[in-house]
Amino acid sequence: MAINFILVVALLLAALWTVMTARLIRSAFGLALTSAVLAILLFRLDSPMAAVFELSVCAGLIPVIFVTTISLTHRLSQDAFQIRQKERWGKYWYLLVIVVLVGVLLSRRALLPDVPLPVVTHPTDVRIVMWNMHHVDLLGQVAVILAGVFGVVILFKEVKK
Repeated sequence: MAINFILVVALLLAALWTVMTARLIRSAFGLALTSAVLAILLFRLDSPMAAVFELSVCAGLIPVIFVTTISLTHRLSQDAFQIRQKERWGKYWYLLVIVVLVGVLLSRRALLPDVPLPVVTHPTDVRIVMWNMHHVDLLGQVAVILAGVFGVVILFKEVKK
């Protein structure tokens, strides 16, 4: 149980670093790190299908698309970078507060006695697992892919201007 808590903390730190860094390339690598930690957590929570999909698509494919797109853009000057960094911390300071509050609430929940999870049989057919047991997982994966696609489209629209 302690390893899961450490993984959740690592996941939150990697996600915060991804959002708060001003360099796009670091943000893309932070996304890959966040997805890799999430995949490890999913494996530990006995959800190997979701973990493999997370690792292959979100930690592999999406960051490659982002790095490719970023390589087609130009770097900010040092002055523009510093201004952007200050603006970002000024705009999103509350994210740190939200993450700490959620962490405190989740840790209070972790102090409650363990409730046994329902026993789930592991079907061997991938179709049954993906379409009958993991609807929410699939929706999350589709949302991540669409967010990446829309991010790339917005980046290209800004570059053309």
